[in-house]
Amino acid sequence: DAGVHSKAWYAATCDRKMAEDALYRSNKDGSFLVRKSSGQDSRQPYTLVVFYNRRVYNIPIRFIESTRQYALGREKSGEERFDSVAEIVENHQRTSLVLIDSQNNTKDSTKLKYIVRVS
Repeated sequence: DAGVHSKAWYAATCDRKMAEDALYRSNKDGSFLVRKSSGQDSRQPYTLVVFYNRRVYNIPIRFIESTRQYALGREKSGEERFDSVAEIVENHQRTSLVLIDSQNNTKDSTKLKYIVRVS
């Protein structure tokens, strides 16, 4: 269990568009939520959705079968791994999360500050 179901930031029934709309409405840098990923893929069960600088970032949360841990984004050497999705969120409430914009090839970073609830 990823430790998401009792969390205020977990939007269980939310799709990508609903999540993005809710974050645009919040309009606060560091607003975030976690939703189920669109593709039903056990290796990428959740998506961390973050608002920063008038943009919404959808960051895949991967499940690593071999270690039963979670990590953000594409696999990379030396990546941070966590025992639950809740640990990822708690970590990035304290330390900045790097946001990579693949279209404009820019990097930003923000902490997860404001929980967005999808109505």
